[in-house]
Amino acid sequence: MKAFDFTLKFAFSNINTEPEDYVELLGKAGCDDALIGIGQKGRIAFQFCRQAKNAYEAILTAIKDIKSVIPDARLVEATPDWVGVSDIAELLGFSSQNMTKLILTHSRTFPEPIHDGQFAVWHLAKVLQWFEQGQHQPIEPALMEIANANMQLNIAKEFASLEPQFHAKISALMV
Repeated sequence: MKAFDFTLKFAFSNINTEPEDYVELLGKAGCDDALIGIGQKGRIAFQFCRQAKNAYEAILTAIKDIKSVIPDARLVEATPDWVGVSDIAELLGFSSQNMTKLILTHSRTFPEPIHDGQFAVWHLAKVLQWFEQGQHQPIEPALMEIANANMQLNIAKEFASLEPQFHAKISALMV
């Protein structure tokens, strides 16, 4: 068993739902390994440190535990996944300036961002993989595993919202 640190953010279907009403029930349902955040109206967040055989099991059992108490809660985001330059720098112990320089120096091999605007955003798993394989930097296996599992979950969540006819057409183009 390994320890996996991750955060799951959910939205209530009814914005007037009081998250405080669920805290005790969530603890009894298996979420006693999470800090529960209830600051934003209509939202609830869980910062887990869950023991499991692998990251997928950790995340899926956490979601199952949450949904057993709040069945209509919708997953908004699983983190760590989407990261900017400062997030990457902080996780890997660089300054933001050094991280930016590294990205620019290796622009041909550094992973493509999922958003490239004023502030670029990447999937953490792809960045960690680049550091491990391309830069021969050791990455903590549990971090790599949870980042990859969260990326897969977030992609699947978004992919599921595609209209069926568009899903087929876009899938054919992506091959």
